Amino acid sequence: MLKEKCRRATRLLSEQQDRPLALGEQVPLRLHLLACPYCRNFKMQLSFLREASQRYAGGSGHKVP
Repeated sequence: MLKEKCRRATRLLSEQQDRPLALGEQVPLRLHLLACPYCRNFKMQLSFLREASQRYAGGSGHKVP
């Protein structure tokens, strides 16, 4: 089961893919990421998936936002 702080961090990391986070969201997220290797790993996985989907879509002429 995810801790509440990790649940919030993963939600913010996902939202960060679609919109800029407010300062009040960025600071606690960055502090959490310093302490939590699991959420840092989740962030890296999100980045990898986003880049892979953009490359795949780039080959078909479609752009993933």
